[in-house]
Formats: sequence, C-alpha cells, structure tokens
Amino acid sequence: MSKRYCIVGALLIACVVLATAAAAQPRISNGQLVPQAGAALTQTFRSVVAAQADVAWVGYSVPVRDRNRTTCCWSSADGTSHFSGTMTSGDMPCCGACGLEPSAAGTRTSVTTAAPAQGPIKLEGSDQLVVLFRIVDKQVERVRTFSEDCALDAGGRTVHWLQNVRPAESITLLGSLIDAEPERKSRVTNAALAAISQHAEPSAIPVIERLARAHATAGVRGEALFWLAQMAGERVAGTITAAIDNDPDTEVKRRAVFALSQLPKNEGVPLMIDVARKNKNPAVRKQAMFWLGQSKDPRAIEFFAEILK
Repeated sequence: MSKRYCIVGALLIACVVLATAAAAQPRISNGQLVPQAGAALTQTFRSVVAAQADVAWVGYSVPVRDRNRTTCCWSSADGTSHFSGTMTSGDMPCCGACGLEPSAAGTRTSVTTAAPAQGPIKLEGSDQLVVLFRIVDKQVERVRTFSEDCALDAGGRTVHWLQNVRPAESITLLGSLIDAEPERKSRVTNAALAAISQHAEPSAIPVIERLARAHATAGVRGEALFWLAQMAGERVAGTITAAIDNDPDTEVKRRAVFALSQLPKNEGVPLMIDVARKNKNPAVRKQAMFWLGQSKDPRAIEFFAEILK
C-alpha cells in the first residue's frame, strides 16, 4: 500500500475517533464543559469532587438498558426517583434545553430554548445514558440522569466530563453513594438507584437486589424493590415476595406489593392474589387488593367475587 493511501486511511480513522468522542459528550449550553481523563472512575471522581471550590457538575455516559425510552427534562425536576416523564422513542422528541440548576425557589429547573440537534434525526432512542452529579461543598448534593441527545442548560456552572467510563465502575460509584450514609438525602439515594437500574450492565440487578434485601434504611429497601420490578420481572419475584413476608417495616411491605403490580400480569397478579388471601398484615392485604383492582385482570375480578360471597 502506498504512503498516500496510508495517510488517507489514518486521517479517516482519526476522524471517526474524534466524531465518536464528540458524540459521547452531552449537549451542554450556558456552561463550560471540561473533559477529564482518568484510569479509575472512583479515584478520578473523588479527585475532581475534592478540587471544587464552587458548585459544579461531574458527569459521564454509559450504555443504557432500554434504548426505546428517552429521559429528558420531563424526568423528576428535583432529581428524585420514578421518571414519570420518560417517553418511548415513538413519542415526540425532547423539548428545549433541560435546566440542571435549581430555580431561585429551589423547586423547579429552568428550561431554555435549545439549538436543534445536528445530524440525522434518530428513529430510535439514545443508546447512552448521561449521569450527572451536582457537587456542593465538595460533596454530592444530587444525582440526575438524561438521555444523551437531550440538550442541557448548565446554568453557568462548569461540567467536568469523565471520559471512557466503564459501566461496572459507574454502578460501584453509585452504590457507594447509597451505602455511605444511611441517612443521606433521598434525592441522592433514590436517584442513584434509578440511575443504576438504567445501566445496560449485568451487575446492576445484583446490586439493587442486595439493597432491597439488606440496606439499613427502609426507604432505600422499598425504592430498590420498585426498580427491581421494573428491571427483571420474574427473575426477582422471589426477592419481592420475601420482602413482603420478612421485612420488619410495614411501609417496605407495601412498597413490595406495589413492586408486584409492576411485574408482567402473568407473574404479578397471582402473587398479589396470594398476598391478599394469606398475608397476616391487614395493611399489606389492603394494598394488594388495591393494586389488584387497578390491574383490571379477570383473575382479580374472580378473586373479589369469591371473597364477597
């Protein structure tokens, strides 16, 4: 091969590499994006956090579990759980730029007009999840997640962008935030759980299962049960029913019943009927009956007809 073709080939490869690196970065406006290289995520993350004298954001991207769903600024504005604004890829595309910074009132984020995305319009959802951490006083104050094609308004803050993050290391980091302080603010723990559940990484399920079984805080156990149901269906039904039977906290038991309602009906409805029939806790039985009523499943109707005779 001639030297000329070698040079052309090398340039093409370099262009592909640069384009891939650019595509992996979020669409940030009204802020400074600072790429940050590092061999190990946890070490690099801690170093960046410790160096912040002012409020800043640290973020990275990882492959997302469900490409058919898009999380933009309709997700929980305060960074808490249950992304009620998540859309399927067939819905309308994202709005303008999603504001990262809280408003003056501290309850909502601002949204600015974003420039349209460059390149062809995607018919499928994003294949990357953007995970962002708000750093205040050298500590993680909140966690937020977005699809990679969502435009983000940084509110004048610096965003430190960590490159080439391994998904397993991301889960370890997010799990450490949940484990570090049992009394940590729920907007950190719940959002970290939600972020783990969106990773296309096999270690996500065991981590959330462990938190559902053994975390010291009842709120974390209940939240983990919810995300297990969203992720794994019948594979985690045993963990959910074990929480109903064995967890000492009634609210966790109630959350576990709700988690059953999120399973596919062929698995969830029979299990909820069994709870409604046999569980010794009246609050738990009542919760099971409520979600059976919401299911509109013929088996639930037959169950209600039976107990009303």
